[in-house]
Amino acid sequence: MYGRDLIADLKENLSDHFKDVMVGLMYQPASYDAHDLWHAMKGLGTEENCLIDILASRTNGEIFQIKEFYSMQYNSDLQVDISSETSGHFRDALMNLVQGIREEGYSDPGMAAQDAAVLWDACQRRTGEHKNMLQMILCNKSYQQLWMVFQEFQNISGQDLVNAMSECYDGYFQQLMVAIVLCVRDKAAYFAYRLHSAFHDFGFHNKTVIRILISRSEIDLMNIRKRYKERYGKSLFHDIKVCFQLPIPNFQV
Repeated sequence: MYGRDLIADLKENLSDHFKDVMVGLMYQPASYDAHDLWHAMKGLGTEENCLIDILASRTNGEIFQIKEFYSMQYNSDLQVDISSETSGHFRDALMNLVQGIREEGYSDPGMAAQDAAVLWDACQRRTGEHKNMLQMILCNKSYQQLWMVFQEFQNISGQDLVNAMSECYDGYFQQLMVAIVLCVRDKAAYFAYRLHSAFHDFGFHNKTVIRILISRSEIDLMNIRKRYKERYGKSLFHDIKVCFQLPIPNFQV
């Protein structure tokens, strides 16, 4: 109708966080994820938490779309870039996830007990080989299967898997493994936790807040909002208003 590029006009006429939000909302979800992954790896240093948030939570179909957009938008291969910009067991786990080959709709109660025993062994022995076994189970088994594995792990060890991994491992590998478990259990609760951390941990991580709000806006943002209020006693709207110092009328969202 107007013969102009909307995104270009938004970039030219807006500024700061408002520009970031409005431009981000113009992307398709997978295209926006590709955009964030590119900038997480191609800026100054690597934003590992961005890689974790996206790759730990997306379905096989979503990962396939992300890789397609990544290739089209940046003429680059997402798997190659992850391999070159990360390292160690963290890289191995990301490379596993980005293949998008997680089992779907399959569960085996007998195998769940075996997998739980492997996870318990991995938490006790902590070798490189055991890290590989840990990530192979968490990155490849179906959500239905992992639900049973988590329960069997509790039965075998008397511990919650998240607590056990947090005691045994550290760094970005540990954060990625924990993120996968939390996403399997309740993805909305995971993103509520990430938002709360972005608001209240040391420093205000505005890029994390903007990324999550945009990427989940058409998927489960209402559920995230509900979980946020349940867990932290304040509305997501309240903390956005406070942290971004927004002059917004006093109504609850």
